[in-house]
Amino acid sequence: MHQAARLEFERVMEEFVRWHVVPEGERSPAPAWWWGPAMAVVDDQEPMGETCCRALNVSEGTSFAEGARSILALFIEQTSLTGPQDFPSKAEGDHEVRELHPQPSDDSAFQP
Repeated sequence: MHQAARLEFERVMEEFVRWHVVPEGERSPAPAWWWGPAMAVVDDQEPMGETCCRALNVSEGTSFAEGARSILALFIEQTSLTGPQDFPSKAEGDHEVRELHPQPSDDSAFQP
């Protein structure tokens, strides 16, 4: 398996730890951006590192494939998506809304 896919999955594990410490009733749904890194290692039979195994509470030597299945299982009954502002816990109240200002365009490429 490609090393970059493993590194990306390990990044997901760091986020998973932050997410998992939030009490279940206050925790956001699992974020959709975990799906891709999990799918990238779903066939990788190499053992995960100790940190990933601890994060998922699985035995040492568990494969990336098993770890990926643990992450993907979070989505089975999930019915809503998490926005970045709601991670790792559900938002309380309204978020600050940023006003987007129009940006100047460069129309020089489109001569009349």
